[in-house]
Amino acid sequence: MRRVMAAVPPAPVDAAPEPAPMRTEFNFELPRGYVDDAGVVHRTGVMRLATARDELVPLRDDRVRENAAYLTVVLLARVIVRIGTVTDVHAGVVENLFASDLAFLQDMYRRINSEGHTRAAVACPECGHGFSVDVAGGRLGES
Repeated sequence: MRRVMAAVPPAPVDAAPEPAPMRTEFNFELPRGYVDDAGVVHRTGVMRLATARDELVPLRDDRVRENAAYLTVVLLARVIVRIGTVTDVHAGVVENLFASDLAFLQDMYRRINSEGHTRAAVACPECGHGFSVDVAGGRLGES
């Protein structure tokens, strides 16, 4: 007497969770705001991730060759998608930002292109409790 073994289907493999879509644009809120030629203050904006081209092209710019500090201006002008309703963000716009806003955007650029996010670890000065905050902006109480 021969026994015939029935084929047992393989156990289903748990599917790996879907990876989160890659985030390429980051919203921000400037500490002071960009004041356009009409006197309108623009505070919110969007910065995109930099490409290798974004970091290489400014190195050929004569303004950067004459003054290495100008690299920040040209680079930010390439990756800022908009500031308020201003969608033509060029070096002249970045030049007219307040110094605190320029520093904020430099830090944001570093965070999203090096660390991949805009969160920073902080601690309460009163109790020392640690937590993270999103430095890209937003109103108090928003998540």
